[in-house]
Amino acid sequence: MPLTMVAIGDTVTVQNITGDTETRRFLENLGFVVDAEIEVVAENHGSVIVSIKGSRIAVNEDMAKHIYV
Repeated sequence: MPLTMVAIGDTVTVQNITGDTETRRFLENLGFVVDAEIEVVAENHGSVIVSIKGSRIAVNEDMAKHIYV
């Protein structure tokens, strides 16, 4: 399921990153790689704030739809 469907407070593992090469590379540079654990900290109109590898990152809805957990 895409990251946009994860409930606040849940910890999930990245299973797949979709999109074109540029999108995948951008997300990988932020730390969204297969088997990375992320926790959804907050959600606002589809955009999400996640905790990944000790950092908090805000991801807009379009990017979050490319991250499958």
